[in-house]
Amino acid sequence: MPTQLDNALEAIITGLTTDGQPFALAPFTRDGITMPAFAAAPPTLAHYFAHFCNQNKDVPFLVDGDVRLTFGEAYAAATCVAEGLAKTHGVAKGDRVGIAARNSANWMIAYMGILMAGGCATLLNGFSSGDELAYGLDLAECKVLLADDGRAARLEGHNHPAKVVLFTHGNPPAEGLAATWAEPEGTSVAMAMLGELGPDDIATILYTSGSTGKSKGAWSDHRGVIHGVMNYVAQSAMAKVHVESQEGPITTQPCALVAVPLFHVTGEVPLFLQSFAIARKLVLMPKWDAGLAIRLMAEEKVSYFVGVPLMSYEIANHPDREKYDLSACKSFAAGGAPRPVEHVTRIKEAFPGSFPLLGYGLTETNAVGCGNFNENYLAKPGSTGRPSKPMVDLAILDDAGNPLPQGQVGEVCIRSVANFRGYWKNPEATEAAFTKDGYFRTGDLGYLDADDYLFIVDRKKDIIIRGGENISCIEVEDAIYAHDDIGECSVFGLTDERFGEVPAAVYAMKEGHAHVTPAELRAFLLERIAPFKVPLEQHIWFTEEALPRLGTQKIDKRSVKARYSAEAIAA
Repeated sequence: MPTQLDNALEAIITGLTTDGQPFALAPFTRDGITMPAFAAAPPTLAHYFAHFCNQNKDVPFLVDGDVRLTFGEAYAAATCVAEGLAKTHGVAKGDRVGIAARNSANWMIAYMGILMAGGCATLLNGFSSGDELAYGLDLAECKVLLADDGRAARLEGHNHPAKVVLFTHGNPPAEGLAATWAEPEGTSVAMAMLGELGPDDIATILYTSGSTGKSKGAWSDHRGVIHGVMNYVAQSAMAKVHVESQEGPITTQPCALVAVPLFHVTGEVPLFLQSFAIARKLVLMPKWDAGLAIRLMAEEKVSYFVGVPLMSYEIANHPDREKYDLSACKSFAAGGAPRPVEHVTRIKEAFPGSFPLLGYGLTETNAVGCGNFNENYLAKPGSTGRPSKPMVDLAILDDAGNPLPQGQVGEVCIRSVANFRGYWKNPEATEAAFTKDGYFRTGDLGYLDADDYLFIVDRKKDIIIRGGENISCIEVEDAIYAHDDIGECSVFGLTDERFGEVPAAVYAMKEGHAHVTPAELRAFLLERIAPFKVPLEQHIWFTEEALPRLGTQKIDKRSVKARYSAEAIAA
């Protein structure tokens, strides 16, 4: 039976989406399939920024160390970035412009400026090696890369098509984005572009590690990203109406800590982009540090926290937690990886006036999918929740794309206007990603219970999720096979209390070749792939036996994983 909260939220979202209401729906047809869309959605992200930054121009927006900017100041800075990109660096509508940097206010302004210049914001993983960054720039054919010193240094000596433009952090955008900065003369590029950009134009490329090794570039048009954002805004409006019906008007400005990477869809869409519409203040930190997070949350009165499950668990268990007043934070949300059930009860115990939340979405869905809230999450901590209204059409399908009965396990598939448009320069992968009815195949296996709550039970894709970072087993195996002395290997995930999963590998030498130690193999891998993808030395095993095979002669990964997982536990 649906809970009282389910029924209350259902009634609220139904009211908010009726004709004449802020989130009224209108049909939109794509590829012969009609789906609901928001009737009043801004046509592009550039229009979205212009509208809400003007509406909230004097409201605090970004806090990054000593830098504090209002929405109006951030928009003015982004207007100058757009001017510089177009006038100095020749960026035209549709050109891909990469960002490779750690989180900062200047990262956000760079993102805004790229979109406002008509470019496609191409979000490179800040943890990537030089090889991986160069591959991403080459795949997207980036014209310009906005990079900080650390990422630019990794790219030295690598071939790629982008002009590298450096920017720094921790200072006002006029200094930190100096190389892309240009004060508009007359009509700004950003203002002129509002008349040229439309919902079908390319907006973003985000990189996704799937089961096929090399990252794919998932590209979205403005309509898709806007609808992903607006679906979150509608959910926030629904939650606000519900809370105010229980507790009276909320008068404080919402505030969130930015603890997840902005190049991930969780950081980009529900956290960063949603904040414009709900006038939310964002507090940045250079890298994750639970102690610093607690201090910033107390000082800035953070009301909403989102991170991979590990982060909220670390806050709940931090020895300094009792020294600070964190009562302003009402929500501890997690996404990007499964959250262990014991984490849910621990967070509720640590913060009795708050609730843990869980979201489920993917890069390819612009982060929309399911949500599990408050009392419902405590009641069903193993579930990722119900499909997010009003955009998400979720189905459990078999391999042929046919719907399965309630309770039966199949592939979780999502259809909405927010879905990405395809994998850049990869039509085969794009075609394989969608059913004939327009559902995106997530690669996750799950089922819906009698109350329409989604339970994820396994993954079809051969990936490891380490603290919210997707690691392709095949990519790591390819890096191992690049070693001339190694004959065969298998990479798999080990359960880890801190990160959820960590990569592990077992390998055997080619016959007659010199022995390579786990330490030597790890050093070899660290020169080729991002450190988070490389197994720790104690999680690399050498074997003199041939790895077990299936009837198809493929390595039997389940047997390998079962055996070495047991060894890891025994150790």
